[in-house]
Amino acid sequence: MSDVDHDALYVKAESQAGYFTAGQALEAGMDRATLRHHARPGGRYQRVGHGLYRLRHFPTSPHEHVMAVWLPLRGNGAVVSHESALELHDLSDVIPDSVHLTVPRSERGIRARAGVRLHTSEKPPRGKEVRQIAGLPVTAPERSILDALESGAQPEQIEMAIHQALGRGLTTRSRLRRSAGSRPERVRRFIERAVEEVPA
Repeated sequence: MSDVDHDALYVKAESQAGYFTAGQALEAGMDRATLRHHARPGGRYQRVGHGLYRLRHFPTSPHEHVMAVWLPLRGNGAVVSHESALELHDLSDVIPDSVHLTVPRSERGIRARAGVRLHTSEKPPRGKEVRQIAGLPVTAPERSILDALESGAQPEQIEMAIHQALGRGLTTRSRLRRSAGSRPERVRRFIERAVEEVPA
C-alpha cells in the first residue's frame, strides 16, 4: 500500500468531479485488492459502477452525472454532444433524459448503457470542434447546435440556443452558416432563418 500515490489519484479524481476508473487507480500504483479494500462501506472510495469509483466525501457538482458516464468511454473517443453539450454551454433550459455522447463510427459496437445516448459519426468532433468544460470534452457551440437540430431536438430550443450563443459571443453568424454548409438542406434553411431573426 505504501507505493500507492494517493495524492496523484486524488488530483486526477478532483479534475473529474471526484470520479476515477479502476485503470487510473492501477496507474497510481494501487492493486485491485487495495482498491476493493478502500471501496468497502465506510472506506475512502465509493464504487459506483463497473470499474468506476468516486471519492466518498468529494463535493457534488452540477454535471457530475455527465462525467460518470463519459469516463468509462473516454478511451473510445467519446465527446459530450447534442443536447448535453447545449446544457454544458448553458444554451438550453432543457435537461436531457440521457447523456448524449458522440463516438467515431468505428466504435459503433459499444454496448448500450443506461442513461446514455450514443451517436456515431464518420466525422467525429476534433480540434476546434471540441471545448473543455468542467474537465469534459464538449462539442463547440456551433456543432452542438447543428447536431442537436439534425437529430430532432425541439426547434424552439435550437432557436433559443442560437440567440444565446450569438448574444453571449460564443459564436458568430458566419461561423454558424459555415458550419451548417455540409448539413442537410433542412438544417441549413433553419439556421439561415434563425440567424436572420436575431437582432444585429
